[in-house]
Amino acid sequence: MQPQSSIFPLQPVQFSTGEELVLRGGRELFPLLPQAFEGINQIGFIGWGSQAPAQSQNLRDSLATVGSDILVKVGLRLDSKSVAAAHAAGFTVDGSTLGEMFEVANTSDFLIVLISDGAMTKLWKPITEAMKPGATLGLSHGFLLGYLESIGEKLRTDINVILMAPKGMGPSVRLLYLQGKETEGAGINSSVAVEQDVDGRAMDYALAWAVGTGSPATFFTTMRNEVISDLTGERAMLLGGLWGLSEALYALFLSQGMKPEAAFLNSVKGLTSTVTRMISERGLKGLAEIIETYQCGAEFRNGYNMAYPVMDRIIREIYTKVASWQEIGEVVKETSALEHTPMSNIEASDMWKLDKSLYAAEAPVTPELAFAAGAFVAGVMAQMRILREHGHGTSEIANESLIEIVDSLIPFMDKCGVSNMVDKCSITARLGTRAWGPWFRQNLAKRLKSVPSSWETESYDTFLGDSLHGDIALCFQFRPPVRISVV
Repeated sequence: MQPQSSIFPLQPVQFSTGEELVLRGGRELFPLLPQAFEGINQIGFIGWGSQAPAQSQNLRDSLATVGSDILVKVGLRLDSKSVAAAHAAGFTVDGSTLGEMFEVANTSDFLIVLISDGAMTKLWKPITEAMKPGATLGLSHGFLLGYLESIGEKLRTDINVILMAPKGMGPSVRLLYLQGKETEGAGINSSVAVEQDVDGRAMDYALAWAVGTGSPATFFTTMRNEVISDLTGERAMLLGGLWGLSEALYALFLSQGMKPEAAFLNSVKGLTSTVTRMISERGLKGLAEIIETYQCGAEFRNGYNMAYPVMDRIIREIYTKVASWQEIGEVVKETSALEHTPMSNIEASDMWKLDKSLYAAEAPVTPELAFAAGAFVAGVMAQMRILREHGHGTSEIANESLIEIVDSLIPFMDKCGVSNMVDKCSITARLGTRAWGPWFRQNLAKRLKSVPSSWETESYDTFLGDSLHGDIALCFQFRPPVRISVV
């Protein structure tokens, strides 16, 4: 059933797979927030990790802009190290905007829980038991749903349960919101979902949450689809697959006699700067067309064809483990292990030890970079097709597999390395990257040195004719008008 709202204007978009609705609009929708949040006197935020600082400040600022008296309050353990950071962001005990987390859970009409996934597995029951009947629980990730299904538990049935998932890491959510004060439409896009609706207001609450957080375009999903696409994407081309591919390409170019600096420019630097900018301007098919003008089309096609079978196989494996909740079980186990075993350094190889001035260098289009671009596009296409096969919405596919990486994640990696991107994300994303990135690297390192057999080569004509390109172009119309300012 199509989502409905009596407050926000939803716009139909006709994708190749059918019609979807989108809420388009940023700050011009702020005056609708008091009406959409009618009946809510206090919005509580539990946690202070990647998303909570951005979302709590954005929503507080948006409500203040329209003179709303809804209180935005942060709940933490009062002995937490995060209390000082919350104070610095303007949330204070004296100002009644900071309190003990269970007190905030008990007094909030709308409680947004943004603690880590590991903490969620331990605290979900006492937090939700503290909530008032008829209150609304907000999540920015469907991890809890998958975890509860995996252990045979359910949330209480007398509360609304909604999701609002920004299509980028927390720092992006805040940075683009601030840019939006100067440029209308700047912000980070999001997806919303309603899992439980006990009062008929859940969808409007979810949309108001997205608008107030600064989303210039809001798409619709389900909580189950969100967690599956999100965890799959993190482990594949958004984080783990990109890291593994970069390492494999660098090693390949070294083995061909290229100097380390040139290998760096033609692998990680070229992908995160030159190639990303071309995709941002023209999409995946447009990138291929641009590279053709450099007389490097054959190399692009070769990289695509050689990488596609590996990308497809690994991402299918990831999807299966995520959709069965096996991956969530691994995250829970590995999160517990962090108490005595810290995360590994993902910048341990020689490529990350080169002169840091290379991050500011320009990477020209060369045959080698065209090959790298083809391999990268193969991974993105494989991921998008797998999500499509499993019934994910087209807007979710484009946002989770392409727009998020181009607009939100890669700019951090391009600035000063993969750790600057990965380790600004959630613990779940960081663990998934470390688990799957080396698997991509190992398999691609072997594959990219070989010659594809005809039976396992993805037809390049199939790539060119895929309806996903038209869908991407439609989704690109809903992107923020500015590139994120990375600091």
